[in-house]
Amino acid sequence: MSGPTYEDRSGVPEPDGEPYPGATGAGPEVPPAAPAVQTAVPPRTRVSGIWVASIAAVVVLLLLLIFILQNGERVKINVFGANPTLPLGVALLLAAVLGALLVALIGVARVVQLRRTARKMARGSR
Repeated sequence: MSGPTYEDRSGVPEPDGEPYPGATGAGPEVPPAAPAVQTAVPPRTRVSGIWVASIAAVVVLLLLLIFILQNGERVKINVFGANPTLPLGVALLLAAVLGALLVALIGVARVVQLRRTARKMARGSR
């Protein structure tokens, strides 16, 4: 097999990392990097957090309103012996809210349980 030899390509490093005969090894000069410009970022405040949360709440409420208006067909619901007739969107929203309240109630019970346990452990370590 014949082809160009390493001596034919001056300036290209050999596989062991050394330059070929006649190569200077000096590449183009690279100017030093400019110092990074630091911009002042204002700190996050409670008011800014409330502002963002308010906008998110408005968007969620708008989506809920659209959902309720699109699902206006009335359906009969059986709830603990009562049989109200509600729009489908309202019924689904009511079910979601009741489910969230149930989860919150279970979470509160767990927090109370953990606080009691922590109080008992603190008394025992004294």
